Amino acid sequence: MSKYMLIMHISPKVMENLSETDRNEIMSGHGAFQEKIKETGEFVSTHALGDPSNSAVVSVNDGVTSVKEGPLLDSELGVGGYYIVECESKERAYEVAALIPDAKIDGLGVEVRPIVFSAGAVRDGSE
Repeated sequence: MSKYMLIMHISPKVMENLSETDRNEIMSGHGAFQEKIKETGEFVSTHALGDPSNSAVVSVNDGVTSVKEGPLLDSELGVGGYYIVECESKERAYEVAALIPDAKIDGLGVEVRPIVFSAGAVRDGSE
């Protein structure tokens, strides 16, 4: 078994052009997707990220820290969130990624990337 990160790439333009019904179907579809992969034992964790406009990029040059408001790259696509799954093969990870509602929306996509190292535990914020 190997772990994979299923990275959901979002486009604000694509999302704005969806009907409210379509957006609601995506949201409810994530709940159904999570239940399905919990039943198969492939679910590890998931995290939804805030809008890229609320991010900042921190860099250090010659010991001086600078903070640039906004995402690292100006791009139509941004990372909206991700799932960590544990699958028997990369082909199965592709199958699981195809079940994510975002994968069915033209202009969005789910990137499948193998995890080659991890450490620590994910905290749920209840501590």
